[in-house]
Amino acid sequence: MALDRAVFLDRDGTIAKDVPYCRRVEDFEILPGVPEGIRMVNQHGFKTVVITNQSGVARGYFTEETLSLIHQKMKQELQKHHAFVDAIYFCPHHPDDGCDCRKPKPTLLLQAAKDMGIALEMSYMIGDDAKDVKAGKAAGCRTVWLTVDPSQAENKQQHQLPDHIAGSLYEAVKWVIEDAKSRPIQGVRGK
Repeated sequence: MALDRAVFLDRDGTIAKDVPYCRRVEDFEILPGVPEGIRMVNQHGFKTVVITNQSGVARGYFTEETLSLIHQKMKQELQKHHAFVDAIYFCPHHPDDGCDCRKPKPTLLLQAAKDMGIALEMSYMIGDDAKDVKAGKAAGCRTVWLTVDPSQAENKQQHQLPDHIAGSLYEAVKWVIEDAKSRPIQGVRGK
């Protein structure tokens, strides 16, 4: 059975403006260039999967219903630009809960791969935090750290450097597309 490649995306600070514990639909704002970047991912045959920690649920800041409405807004905003995400996986737990699904643990990426037939070794994780890079690496993906200050990424990573550093999601996706061309594998879908 042929497997798909995927681009896993963090949400806050990667797809949308990082609003601490974004608890209202009206506070959710997609960053510039994101719809175009996600559309490029879609056009190149990658699955597009959001992997996000949302401890605001456990903290009582918002409900899973509100989170669903925020994600619905995200999908609608992307759709206006002919872009889409295939799935959204989230951890609703508090960091102190000791759950298995909170990044930097790779559980949500592994679950998405199982659910969606994704070849992790041919996939990518893009995010703006060390937890995203660590989760991607632990799952066997190539990783991209989003930052406007590359030295910050190198300092925070503590010997686990990403495969690439980019200043925006759009720049990250351009690198992913080029990198994927140099890594073709039989039995994996996606250009």
